[in-house]
Amino acid sequence: MAVPKRHLSTSKRDRRRGNIFIKPITLVKCQKCGKPVLPHTICGFCGNYKGRDYLSVISKVEKPVVKKPQKTAKKKAA
Repeated sequence: MAVPKRHLSTSKRDRRRGNIFIKPITLVKCQKCGKPVLPHTICGFCGNYKGRDYLSVISKVEKPVVKKPQKTAKKKAA
């Protein structure tokens, strides 16, 4: 079993842990719509990437709405 030979000083421990932290997310503006997007990804709002349209976002929004049949409740006359 591995056992440390000497006590690890707090400064050595803290120097090692100095790089363990949460980094903020980097966002860039979309060239077409100006919304914040992750770099090197297609814009989810307009479907644009590097000046070209890759996704048809409008067709995704305008999906046909399927109406569910309503149940008819028959009331008994008393």
